[in-house]
Amino acid sequence: MAFSAVALASSKSDMNIVPLIDVLLVLLIIFMVTSPLLSFEIPIDLAQKGPVIPQPDPPAPINLRIDGSGALFWNNLPLPRAALEASLQIETLGKIIADQPTLQIEASPDAEYQVLADVLAVAKNVGVAKIGFVGAL
Repeated sequence: MAFSAVALASSKSDMNIVPLIDVLLVLLIIFMVTSPLLSFEIPIDLAQKGPVIPQPDPPAPINLRIDGSGALFWNNLPLPRAALEASLQIETLGKIIADQPTLQIEASPDAEYQVLADVLAVAKNVGVAKIGFVGAL
């Protein structure tokens, strides 16, 4: 088993790194050209610390209770159905949403759904923006 010098020389192979160097040089040139473009100032107006403005307390909520017979109670005082719209208008007239009191409706399980639907329709027509439902635990 004799190996010749020609066979040993031809079996030895080296990796050709010339294309790799060409690619690296092109990438280097691209980064050198684009890096100055990335360093420009952007004017930004940041919020400045100012005096703390106290927020006003929210208005007291309106508790509207509907009992089993369909009677309405405005903050535990009896309220005729005809006076509901006028009472809600007084509370919401000329007030923005943040200044309106929350209408908290507590309906008895024995109350008819139609009474609740009528109350909600009146509240929507008047412009009440905050309505909540209170339930028994």
